[in-house]
Amino acid sequence: MRGRTSCYACGNAITKGGEGIKIKDAIVERFKQLCTERNISYTELARLAGVTPSTVYSMLQPERRDISAVTVKKLCDGLELCIADFYDCDLFRSLPPEIE
Repeated sequence: MRGRTSCYACGNAITKGGEGIKIKDAIVERFKQLCTERNISYTELARLAGVTPSTVYSMLQPERRDISAVTVKKLCDGLELCIADFYDCDLFRSLPPEIE
């Protein structure tokens, strides 16, 4: 994995500024990729998942530090995607430790 800069599955960047991407950023990038692949807006993602559009848009904000597991599951359900398949991406295999 050393030297790899993008996910084999989705092509998203694994490194950011020379350091590993954080879990929150990886989750956001994965949802962005899935919306692009399915040609749906973030508002449509919210509708499919039964959450408010503000839930999705706030997740996208860089200053937001955390995303709840329940929100991730709802968004996956809205996409009819098993949560295991959501995380089956190199973005999540190469995360650095969150403990600093």
